Amino acid sequence: MKENKTKYIELYETLRDDILKGRFIKGDKLPSKRVTAEKYGLSVITVEHAYELLLEEGYISSKEKSGFFVIYDANDLYFNPGTGSVNLVESLINGSAGIAVPEGFPISLYAKTARRVMSEAGDYIMLKAPMKGMPVLREAIAKYLNRSKRMKVEADQIFVGAGAEYLYGLIIQTFGRNIIYGVESPSYNVIAKVYESGGATIEMLKLKKDGIESEALWKSDAGILHISPFRSFPSGVTASVSKRREYIKWSRSRDAIIIEDDFESEFTLSRKPQETLYSMDEEGRVIYVNTFTQTIGPAIRAAYMVVPKNMVKLFEEKVGFYACPMPTLEQLILAEIIDSGDFERHINRVRRHNRKGI
Repeated sequence: MKENKTKYIELYETLRDDILKGRFIKGDKLPSKRVTAEKYGLSVITVEHAYELLLEEGYISSKEKSGFFVIYDANDLYFNPGTGSVNLVESLINGSAGIAVPEGFPISLYAKTARRVMSEAGDYIMLKAPMKGMPVLREAIAKYLNRSKRMKVEADQIFVGAGAEYLYGLIIQTFGRNIIYGVESPSYNVIAKVYESGGATIEMLKLKKDGIESEALWKSDAGILHISPFRSFPSGVTASVSKRREYIKWSRSRDAIIIEDDFESEFTLSRKPQETLYSMDEEGRVIYVNTFTQTIGPAIRAAYMVVPKNMVKLFEEKVGFYACPMPTLEQLILAEIIDSGDFERHINRVRRHNRKGI
């Protein structure tokens, strides 16, 4: 194992890969923490942290006085631990348990950054931004995704816009209206409204306690699936790891596209970032969308979309004539906030605060 990685994260990834590749199958008992520690030359505490992450993400379960057992099954397409439709009131309470309302980015720090950018950039702030957004911002976002979410992303794959709704519109313009868009039910009502206003046909797919109901998913006629796997709003439902991999299998079998709306994922209580569907996808079928509404503040109308490399040319051909709606100054300020490390320091501050509330 490499020395430059956090040890428990590296062990977690090793054991996760062993499960995904079938070295451990459903029902298998994992070696004890002490045995694993001796095998990899690690402390028992390090192994304990790695096992906790596997528990959090649904790869294993713990049985008192018996040990840890694999519960993930790659062949489980119809993984549904819950029954019945999700209770919205219950999900709102349980889904937000331990999660504080995100603090906005410090206004004093934002103002200080804005003054520095205006002073150093000069007349440059009056330039029109390219359609995809300013290169410096797209580069900053790409580096952030690589180091914080382990997403292999290049700046050329990123499209910047004034809010996620604008990006949804680009998706409709690119793929057209003669395709059915599958949307979680319930979901943020603006999502369906944007698709419908763009002339697209939508199909509402019922949510259960770990994601879209399997039967509804596989019977769907959707060619594009719009999901919020980390935390769907307003239900608070988080897709299990089995459900996430089911989404990927579904997209492969249908030659379909997934729009991963990564709402609120920066404020996970886990010690590691939630694995994205974009990272799980090996065939270029997932479009990743995120905004700075929760992390910086709702007044910052800034969002971005990561398009798989095989789709970049298509998007450029279909929507390349659009003007980027986000002002150049705001893009330069945001790029500086990300590059300086202030953005991640703010996120870590909020995450530590939220964990204390558990």
